Amino acid sequence: MEFRQLTIKDTQAYYDLRIEALKNNPDAFATRLEDALKNPIEKTAQNLAMKNAYTFGAFSEGRLLGNVTLVRNLAPKLHHRGSVYAVYVTPSERGKRLASRLMHQLFEFAKKMHGLERLDLAVASENKAAIALYEQLGFEKYGTDPQAMKTPEKYIDENLMVKFL
Repeated sequence: MEFRQLTIKDTQAYYDLRIEALKNNPDAFATRLEDALKNPIEKTAQNLAMKNAYTFGAFSEGRLLGNVTLVRNLAPKLHHRGSVYAVYVTPSERGKRLASRLMHQLFEFAKKMHGLERLDLAVASENKAAIALYEQLGFEKYGTDPQAMKTPEKYIDENLMVKFL
């Protein structure tokens, strides 16, 4: 298994895995599948090239199997904070500690970022497996965002979690 930061060369693989994630776990992400499919692949390339966003991936035999993104806040009063987004592992690889290993890659990278003191994330309150993983990794719940997301069928609450580096 190879773990590394994604580059613009990984655009197609990242786009494909992101579409898979939105199909398999629509309630876990703010982006809707139909909106992602409307965006040209160049939008994905732009996201990977952002100066304050860092996406890490796990590869096996050249295939991207999981990813996680860290976004550093640019506002001067919030520059000590980063947010974790888009955590996803393809179903065939779940239960193999791949998400945990990806998060540890992100932590090691984050600890080297000058002035970064904390990581924030929001996770669907019903996503018990993800919540257990984040707690195991040292994230603590500090609140709930009620009705954080809305689908045609329901509202989705999110747990707000923080990890101090």
